[in-house]
Amino acid sequence: MHKLLIVDDEKDVLFFLKTFFQTRNFNVYTAESGEEAVQKVKEARPHIVLMDIKMPGIGGVEALRQIKAIDPAVAVIMATAVYDEPTAKETLALGAYDYVTKPFNLEYMETTVSIKLAQMLG
Repeated sequence: MHKLLIVDDEKDVLFFLKTFFQTRNFNVYTAESGEEAVQKVKEARPHIVLMDIKMPGIGGVEALRQIKAIDPAVAVIMATAVYDEPTAKETLALGAYDYVTKPFNLEYMETTVSIKLAQMLG
């Protein structure tokens, strides 16, 4: 089963995305902070991380740096409510797979995750 980690400090977003991906046969983990995300990557070794950029404590950009240091192969999709081109470029340069804005287009998210998994798993 494919493992997905969803990271967002908004509980309703976590619940919504967790439910959406669980109904599509993903093993979904959640984290409410960058610190918790880094720990979950160490423990669960997800294939894909869907991570909010703006969070208290370690934000998404720093968490991305730490996650890529732990597991360079994990695909990280960054998410934000407000598009910011310099941040988008920075996250992609740090190895993020994609950068999406909220509210999420669920069809796009599902397609992006599926394509990346197919690439990763052959």
